[in-house]
Amino acid sequence: MTLPKAPILLDLFGRAVGPQWFDQMRQRLGLEAKGIYSLSVVVWLMMWQRLDGRGTLAMAVQQVVQGVLGDLLPQEKRVRERRVSSNPGALCRARQRLPLMIVEMVCDEIFTKLMAAELCLGLLARLFLLDGSSMRLAHTPSLIAAYPLASNLYGETHWPVIRILMAHHLGSGLAARPCWGPMHGKQAVSEQALAKQILERLPADGVVMGDINFGVFSVAWDAQQSHHPVLLRLQEARARRMAGGFLPPAHSERWVEWRPSRDERSAHPELPADAVVRGRLIVAHVEGENGKPIQLCLFTTLEEPREVLVEVYRRRWDIELDIRSLKQTLRLHSLASKSPEMVEKELLLGFAGYNLVRSVQREAARLANLEPKRLSFSRVQAVVMTAVPRLATIADAAQWEAEYQQVLRWAAQGKLPNRPRRRSYPRTVWGHGGTFPRHARPPTASATEPQGSPS
Repeated sequence: MTLPKAPILLDLFGRAVGPQWFDQMRQRLGLEAKGIYSLSVVVWLMMWQRLDGRGTLAMAVQQVVQGVLGDLLPQEKRVRERRVSSNPGALCRARQRLPLMIVEMVCDEIFTKLMAAELCLGLLARLFLLDGSSMRLAHTPSLIAAYPLASNLYGETHWPVIRILMAHHLGSGLAARPCWGPMHGKQAVSEQALAKQILERLPADGVVMGDINFGVFSVAWDAQQSHHPVLLRLQEARARRMAGGFLPPAHSERWVEWRPSRDERSAHPELPADAVVRGRLIVAHVEGENGKPIQLCLFTTLEEPREVLVEVYRRRWDIELDIRSLKQTLRLHSLASKSPEMVEKELLLGFAGYNLVRSVQREAARLANLEPKRLSFSRVQAVVMTAVPRLATIADAAQWEAEYQQVLRWAAQGKLPNRPRRRSYPRTVWGHGGTFPRHARPPTASATEPQGSPS
């Protein structure tokens, strides 16, 4: 009997981190191999829960009960006889036992394997966009202790919030393992401080591009120490100080030596006395959202022509769309786990699943002769997740391949519309909601009872 071939994402998952890889990691960490919910099964099901809109524990268990995972399942007697329990308790306990180190290595390995097909000569193929965001957590004592609540004159907020920094490949949208930390409290971290950690997770020849929030000396210095070229936008005042008090004329450039200011040295006492980053200061005028020209000040350690770098910086907005895909389509805006360690596992495997979908998007775009970013992430995900149950039942390899090519063609139809011009309507803010009168408390019984006459 011919077994059905693995579904699309499961097949990609097996090629990136196969059973042998998990066996090596298990032996390295000294973990026992027992039970149906092995390391690979638990990792896959946690990723699938994030990718599927109804990804509950009960539905994840059904993939094991009904044999959808195929060769990924351990060949135990209950699996062979199809007597696996539908109770999600075993999976829940296996998720908690899953070592965080395994999750981190899975996230890194999937990113590295998928990026291997992207890295080639050329600036766009090496460029990574940096940007930060925030995510809401559950209200539990352990999470509040790890990620303190914000407070103001009216008291504390209810939900803990983490600050997260992401690095996305410009061409494909693949995301490196993110960094995060508390957004509030004494141990709060900044996006600039997190940048030093994420630079170590980028490919050796990766180029870093960041908006004005990352146009500070500490980020440029950390990138130089990590041997990553940079393209950063600067505040006009900082660019003027760097240029000796006078900016170069528009559409021109100047070689500069960027040295830390007194405030930057105070904030980063670890900087050496002779710390300096040498590069080019580029000044250009570009059209803003309202059609008016905006003065753009860029610092770079790249050697590409000025016009090329200005045009490349126009695509910085792409990471905002990638973050929207993560937080809205994959629902990472709010994490439901109750402990800090489970939050980290949930977040990292959400990124790993996101990268798998991006890989399918890349193949569909190549089939349609398009850039991967020209396809809608949400539509590609919808096509893939709808096709998974059907592909899991096809045993013939030729038929599976033909069906897979059809899935890629459906995914390639999710092309984003061309918008050569800006929006025709102004961007406005939603008005504040109406206020309602306070509920009047009924008078108490003592107030309504008539007082007795004096005796």
